[in-house]
Amino acid sequence: MPSCAAERDSSMPLVMAGGAALFLNPEPVADFMDFICVGEAETLLPALLRVLTVDEQIVRRELLARCAVVPGVYVPSFYQITYAGAGIASRITLDPAPPTVQRLWDGDRNGAPTVSTILTENTEFSHMYLVEVARGCPRGCRFCAAGFIYLPYRQRSMESVMEEVRKGLQKKKKIGLVGAAVSDFKGIGELSRFIVQQGGKVSVASLRIDCLDEQLVDSLKVSGHKTVALAPEGGSQRLRDLIKKNIDEEQILSACDLLIGKDMLNLKLYFIIGLPTETMADLDEMIALVAKVRDRVIDAARKNKRLGEVLLSVNPFIPKPFTPFQWCGMEDLKSLEKKVRYLQKGLGGLSNVRMQMEGLKDAYLQALLSRGDRRLAPLILQAGEKGWKKAARELKIDTDSWVRRDISLDEVLPWDFIDSGDKEKLVSEYRKAFSA
Repeated sequence: MPSCAAERDSSMPLVMAGGAALFLNPEPVADFMDFICVGEAETLLPALLRVLTVDEQIVRRELLARCAVVPGVYVPSFYQITYAGAGIASRITLDPAPPTVQRLWDGDRNGAPTVSTILTENTEFSHMYLVEVARGCPRGCRFCAAGFIYLPYRQRSMESVMEEVRKGLQKKKKIGLVGAAVSDFKGIGELSRFIVQQGGKVSVASLRIDCLDEQLVDSLKVSGHKTVALAPEGGSQRLRDLIKKNIDEEQILSACDLLIGKDMLNLKLYFIIGLPTETMADLDEMIALVAKVRDRVIDAARKNKRLGEVLLSVNPFIPKPFTPFQWCGMEDLKSLEKKVRYLQKGLGGLSNVRMQMEGLKDAYLQALLSRGDRRLAPLILQAGEKGWKKAARELKIDTDSWVRRDISLDEVLPWDFIDSGDKEKLVSEYRKAFSA
């Protein structure tokens, strides 16, 4: 079957896509898709399925036209894109279709619980039953896509979550609590204690530093957690303020003290390098902060006569659509490599400290797909055979023009046709970040 939608005929199936990556920015793959779902499936799919399951013969174009009027459905072939310069694009509606596509979200998180449905040993989380406690994040960190594309923040009721936990414990002994900000869930301590009292174990991905609940920490310890993840993100206070993390060093160390005091001596810390305006002085502050955390772990480990470790997960800043930092370019890879070496040298003398790093080339590719438009389609097709660099060179595509370029606030963005909230709020947050 042809890769591009324009080359497929009515005898071929429709190709659709959805999910967070596609309602951040569907344009790099728009030429391959007949239609794209923009938003949360609970709200979007019922109306779309009524269109797709109609019991009558409809030509392909007519069926797509019907899909296009379903809120949250984007039919790329109904729009023509013209480009001027490196990034400025204009979008022309060719058929009766809305000029913007609305991002749909589910207003009632108690109505359709999100839990593990397919339980098999071959899944990534085969040892636990996943229960979503909330969707979105109330914090609004300026680099984080999940904090904006899943707005507004919605919590499920304690009663509905507990009911799903009861069902889950009949199938698995460990309950994985899911959400962008699990520790912001009101009553998280009560919920975690309930799971333990029911004979289960609790698992969470990471914890918010400024709202650690002691009941939750106790439940994690009882559940056998050996490592707990915290996310300072910015290495220095200046950068934490820049990204609107709203935490300081005292809070970070207090959170570590609470965990260490509960004999949880393996800490994982998430940091971002290459944030806008970052300097080596910011990295020096990161190294100093890690040293303070490490000293606390070492002291406790000696008293308890067992080892503890600080694991750093260091990842480069990647600009994402629908965030205040969508206009900021990604730092040059050579500069990032220099910073990685600087951190490795600065942390090298600290025992019980280990650093892992996301592949910088993979991060560059992620930034390219995050900020790109339909002009990337030929590159995507050829990259599978020739690799990204060779394909870009042969096609004479300057990938840096998408990845590294700072974008002006008045430029039309590839994803601007998606109505995902208040763009003026993003502009305001961008200006606040750099006003100092």
